[in-house]
Amino acid sequence: MTHDLWYALKVRPRFEWVVAASLSNKGYDLFLPTYKSKRRWTDRTKILDLPLFPGYLFCQLDLRTRLPVLMTPGVSSIVGVGRNPQPVDEAEIEAIRTVVQSGVVYEPYAYLPVGQSVQVEDGALCGLTGIVTNHKNDSRLIISVSLLMRSVSVEIDRSLLKPIGNAPQGRFVIPEPDMMTPVTSPLPS
Repeated sequence: MTHDLWYALKVRPRFEWVVAASLSNKGYDLFLPTYKSKRRWTDRTKILDLPLFPGYLFCQLDLRTRLPVLMTPGVSSIVGVGRNPQPVDEAEIEAIRTVVQSGVVYEPYAYLPVGQSVQVEDGALCGLTGIVTNHKNDSRLIISVSLLMRSVSVEIDRSLLKPIGNAPQGRFVIPEPDMMTPVTSPLPS
């Protein structure tokens, strides 16, 4: 038996739950990460579970038997390059799973292809790598799913982070451990 890979499925808008239920009934291993969002209407405020990646869910499958997945109502396609489906890195799936199960506050975040890479050294998210940024005076760890070009933002104590690699050239500099400052002109080489 071969080890099935994780693929991102593009689904109809607001059909994530319907597709997840249908594929789960067919026996597929799915991952539909969600987050809690406070929504306010004129007469009430409600906390909703919303998909972390709207329009997408993850499915573990063998590409040779993908037809039942593609025939599921609500599934538009398997995400890939052109007509070639591309698997999602297992480490990225596990990073998102760890965040969802950790109990920390998290939310969707715009994809950041550049920034200071860091690794969490302690706590519930120990071992995860991501990009650090600031948001409303709080340090945030950004975990990205490259194939979807989407990210997740997690509130984190900056003292738990250890830089890995070099700061990216010309995009950001990190002069102090508690702030990230945008650079308006490229750094000298």
